[in-house]
Amino acid sequence: MNLATLSFSYVRARPWNTALILLLLALGTATITMLLLASAQLHERMHRDARGIDLVVGAKGSPLQLVLSAVYHLDVPTGNIPLSEAKALQQRKPLVRHAIPLSLGDSYQGFRIVGTEHSYVTHYGGKPAQGRLWEKSMEAVLGAEVAQRTGLRLGGSFTGSHGLEEGGMHHGDHPYAIVGVLERTGTVLDRVILTSLESVWDVHAKAHVDPGEKPMPLEEEEKEITALLIQYGSPLAVLQLPRFVNIQTEMQAASPAFESARLFRLLGVGFDVVRAFAAILIVSAAISVFVALYNALRERRYDLAILRTLGASRRKLMGLIVVEGIMLSMLGSLIGIALGHVMTELLGMLLSARQQVEITGWYWVQHEWWLLVMGAAVGLAAAIVPAIFAYRTDLARTLAEG
Repeated sequence: MNLATLSFSYVRARPWNTALILLLLALGTATITMLLLASAQLHERMHRDARGIDLVVGAKGSPLQLVLSAVYHLDVPTGNIPLSEAKALQQRKPLVRHAIPLSLGDSYQGFRIVGTEHSYVTHYGGKPAQGRLWEKSMEAVLGAEVAQRTGLRLGGSFTGSHGLEEGGMHHGDHPYAIVGVLERTGTVLDRVILTSLESVWDVHAKAHVDPGEKPMPLEEEEKEITALLIQYGSPLAVLQLPRFVNIQTEMQAASPAFESARLFRLLGVGFDVVRAFAAILIVSAAISVFVALYNALRERRYDLAILRTLGASRRKLMGLIVVEGIMLSMLGSLIGIALGHVMTELLGMLLSARQQVEITGWYWVQHEWWLLVMGAAVGLAAAIVPAIFAYRTDLARTLAEG
């Protein structure tokens, strides 16, 4: 009988102790696994959504709110800015290489309706899976997730409501015609409904006239947009453009890279608390492994002495205890990693139901291998003292006492 088989027999003989140890290890490892998976996917998703966007220009207010609303579509806008000022900023060559206007404010079943230009789709590598892009006012294109979650189809129509949440003022007399559905890109495009800037202006112009009254088209100076997504045209723009916008205009400029990093620093405090809790669980599990092995050693000293008389060496007895500790901790770690993936998938389902950032448990990060190494280290550390006692077992005295 080899060491692993013998160790497994001893572990199986103490089901309640074994279950408690596995539970503590599994909960600690699962918590760390969920943090690893969630943070890695959030970083990756936010990086993809902000790809190629160096600066966001919008109404004055919170820079973080501006970035969350204009880049990630997770918050309400800070307000609107005049289209004329946005156009003037776009003409500041060579500081500005490329600029994409966005007009926000309405939604459908919680999915944001974004008035923009075709360059917004091109920026994220989007292509129509069905139909085409919009060509005139009141035509709309659905992101892949929007089409899947709402049941809207090519050739259908819908009406938006004011605000991000359902229950806002409904624009029932101004339906959008669905002319296209985009391929899934894994970016923010999947979660939005796209239309022209003119569509947004027309809907809100019509919403402010009395029934039966013919709406007047907005004058050029009356037109507004929500934000401008800018890509720098030269390294000098990093220093000059944000300063110019924030000091010499009524608008504000915010860096997605800076604000995203600040957001993760804020979230990091909560992550650290959860990590500390997970570490406490793992340390508790290590102590439980130590106590269980030490008590088991005292209970089976006579069995170990018998093994010595059958030819087992001191090193083999020591190895028996070490293998048992590592077996327990590795099994707890494996269960914890699997449980962490399940918990992450459940979290993803909850966020998906609320139409937030997409997270899945069907994801793997390299750091998970270190959790297995950590599990083995915990088992080894907990088993080393009982293993030394097993090594020093006095054969004659133990047999005499038995």
